[in-house]
Amino acid sequence: MSNLAALSESEFCYAFAGLIRHINQQLLKMPHTIAIVEDEIDQRKNYRNAIEKKGYDVIEFTDRRSALEGLETKKPDLAVLDIILGDDEDGGFDLCADLLTRFPKLPIIFLTERINENDKINGLRLGAWDYLPKPISLDYLVARISSLIRIHEARLEPEPDLSQSKTIGKLTIDNESLLVSWDDEQINLSGTEFRMLARLVATPGSAVSYENLKEATMHNVVTTNTINTHMRNIRKKFESVDPQFAAIKSEYGLGYRWSSG
Repeated sequence: MSNLAALSESEFCYAFAGLIRHINQQLLKMPHTIAIVEDEIDQRKNYRNAIEKKGYDVIEFTDRRSALEGLETKKPDLAVLDIILGDDEDGGFDLCADLLTRFPKLPIIFLTERINENDKINGLRLGAWDYLPKPISLDYLVARISSLIRIHEARLEPEPDLSQSKTIGKLTIDNESLLVSWDDEQINLSGTEFRMLARLVATPGSAVSYENLKEATMHNVVTTNTINTHMRNIRKKFESVDPQFAAIKSEYGLGYRWSSG
């Protein structure tokens, strides 16, 4: 306690941010758990094998009751539900409602042969994130699972405080006047570039996901390639006033990080 008391406010905040980054890094190393509820043995086995090949843990159930009992204390990171579970024609719908009562933010995918419009609308209204038809490409299923998990993690990240100006090393960014300078040299950024930079420097030293950067652009349709192009342009503008600029670091497959070191 005496060591903590001796820290200044800024030193304490920096140390605390480092602790949070360490915790997040440890959590990222843990495999995500996917719950599969499917009464057809062969289909369930195929789904499990494909998902486990991508490094996920899988827990599987055959019906609503076994799923509710098995998930009594263990929360999955995502659930894939069939709708018809044995003799229970709407078992998946009922299970979806049960799970979202217990885990309100749980991403749920319906994977089913029931593909009429009313069923799709019903599933999405219940709170499912996606509604996929059988048969399905296993590669596409796993890609969809990975995408929804990334989106879910991005939504769980705390919103940064973007309400005031801040200085990080040579960088000064003012969120009210939308002005940016590097070593007292003004950097002329577009509105989209400014919002992306503000999001990046809100948590210096921590990786910011592509999903969060896409949200920061405030555009409806943004691809990963578009984010990469914006980041190249931002780098070039900083390099025009400082050829040694290297504060924007790429995090392969994840996004970008602002390095103040």
